[in-house]
Amino acid sequence: MGENATVDITRIDADHGFFDEFEKPSKEKWKEEATTALKGAPFDKVMFTKTYEGLTIEPIYCAEDIEGLPHLKSKPGFRPFVRSTRPNGFIKAPWRISQELTLAFPKEFNAEARFDIARGQTALNIVLDRATRNGLDPADAPEGDVGQGGVSLAALADVSELFREIDLDKVAVQCHAGATALPLLAMLDVALQDNEKGINHIHGIDACVGADPLAVLATDGQLPVSLKTAYDCLYQTTAWALKKSPKLQTIFVQGHPYHDAGASSTEEVAFALATATEYLRELVGRGLAVEHVAPRIRFGFSLGATFFMEIAKLRAARILWAQIVAAFGGSSDAQKMTIHGRTSAFTKTVFDPYVNMLRVTSEGFSGAVGGVDSMHLSPFDEPIRTPDRFSRRIARNVQVMLQEESRFTMPIDMGGGSYTIEKLTHEFAAAAWRIFQDIEKNGGMAAAIIAGKPQAMAAATAAKRAKAVETRADVILGTNMYANLVEKKIEAPVIDRAAMKKARADEVAKSLHAHRLYSLGFDLTRIEEGFAGQPGDAVELAIDAVANGASLGEVFEVLATRDGYRPTAPQLKIARLAESFERLRQQVEAKFASAGKRVQIFLANMGPIPQHKPRADFSRGFFEVAGFDVVGNDGFETADAAADAALASGAPVVVICSTDATYPDYVPALAARIKAAKPEMTVIVAGKQPPDVTEAFNAAGVDDYIHVRANCFELNKKLHEKYMG
Repeated sequence: MGENATVDITRIDADHGFFDEFEKPSKEKWKEEATTALKGAPFDKVMFTKTYEGLTIEPIYCAEDIEGLPHLKSKPGFRPFVRSTRPNGFIKAPWRISQELTLAFPKEFNAEARFDIARGQTALNIVLDRATRNGLDPADAPEGDVGQGGVSLAALADVSELFREIDLDKVAVQCHAGATALPLLAMLDVALQDNEKGINHIHGIDACVGADPLAVLATDGQLPVSLKTAYDCLYQTTAWALKKSPKLQTIFVQGHPYHDAGASSTEEVAFALATATEYLRELVGRGLAVEHVAPRIRFGFSLGATFFMEIAKLRAARILWAQIVAAFGGSSDAQKMTIHGRTSAFTKTVFDPYVNMLRVTSEGFSGAVGGVDSMHLSPFDEPIRTPDRFSRRIARNVQVMLQEESRFTMPIDMGGGSYTIEKLTHEFAAAAWRIFQDIEKNGGMAAAIIAGKPQAMAAATAAKRAKAVETRADVILGTNMYANLVEKKIEAPVIDRAAMKKARADEVAKSLHAHRLYSLGFDLTRIEEGFAGQPGDAVELAIDAVANGASLGEVFEVLATRDGYRPTAPQLKIARLAESFERLRQQVEAKFASAGKRVQIFLANMGPIPQHKPRADFSRGFFEVAGFDVVGNDGFETADAAADAALASGAPVVVICSTDATYPDYVPALAARIKAAKPEMTVIVAGKQPPDVTEAFNAAGVDDYIHVRANCFELNKKLHEKYMG
């Protein structure tokens, strides 16, 4: 084309003309080019990624990869609900901002709840302390359980205080009640009675006050009531809600414990679906219709670090739940799944905790794209202490920003049409379904938990994750990579648990005494009669007892003494992914606090800076993640000079850093010199060496080697044990 030539771009058809002049390469042609770019590296090994779910992530997805997928042409609000359970998605109403509140005292809880609701929170997410979940009043609970991880509720006055001045016409409510929700629902019904207006707000409340006894069994290894009683309570509360509170969900299936024990996302979904199926079967067997039970179930899923996988997880879960409810004979409306998303507790860190802000942003992003109905984003200090107003504000505002600034409310199903997300959704659903079917074939979820199968599966996946973290194949920023040794630590307050228990016990005793002065008295034995009466009668009789002064613990005691087998099970091993490295750091930090100095590691950098710097930087990062003080320098010209400096430093560990080509000139002499002077010193070479070189270096005194595939955790642990006792 000549230099004066012109192109009339107005003639290009916007629908058909773009890129017509370019060749459209096939996937095979792309693979040829990609293989060439790899310069001899194996294509299948480098370009494909195996996940903990057993899926393989391909390097590129194309239109042909999703041809014929069964869910592809579905629409929002229609089966199988992969795109949304609502035809208008988030456009009319976004997901609920349902941030957890974990303050121990009801009065403090209410004050902070009203503060947060005034600043963007749209759902009240009540987290109960361990004593309340186990049905124990503060005076009867173990000291460490009162106020542990949530609010303490025992008397009617506690629940009334919890909801004081909160407009439940505008604010939804969510609470995981533990093994049974019956006592708490009874208290809630009485507390929400507005005698002046002659109405009870529970009748119109948008809420989930739900139980998940199987999650409690897997987490604690036992139940505070018999399994039969737990199922009977699910039946009673669900039947009661059908008559009294049309929008109330009474079953809250928890995927979080399995996720927090290290399970893969497919395992988490399969275990949750198997749990819900068990409840469906039990309640339908007691006489309720699937049409009434399925909509009363809410699912809680954790939102993990792998962005596209988590989006696929939520979409696949809706497909599978619709399939299960349809198998029970449920209508299209009954097949709609309600999902509460919670950013992963498993991925959060104590060190460099402000990075947690970044983690929850990505995890919340996947929740929004995947289509949660409500969501909690973890405050950055959640693993350390009860989150304060600042940390709660940051987490809450991420959700507000996603909705109001970033407009993640439109279009409906933002991931729809993505080759990657559509294919992953299909593959995820198939993988989770296989796990689910295996559980069903072997007797269902209760039998599986009692036998320890889900616990063992989660532990096996957790072991794989731990290995990847130890070798730094999986990166935890600020923990096993790029540690920040000068960070200002967030201090966890020391809580006087004995004083907290006494304060709560005194509060409850005072309020119960005042209540009973004006009550007609109550007969707890009548609650047991309700289980033999009409559906929901046990709840009504519990309501009567609470209205006349019974405590939560007293109502719970009736349930705990009912007949029935109380199974035991192996406990899920719940721990954050970063904890192993954090323990190493904490040991060093404790020694630093007492001695005023850290254990040092000396870098014997050989040759000019360009020669040693890559491995010196790698070595610094390798050992700083365990809290060691790594001493660097600009390099040494001779082995003797490096040995003299290393010995003079007083450091018990020396790492030789240079290139493979120059190591034979330095390592044997340097290692031998150090070992001759101080045999107790550890000599390490940076870089993996061939077997013959390794043999020669070992003979000279080298103790170990660090490289990208070395187990960072194990070597640092060994050094800790050797030099810190």
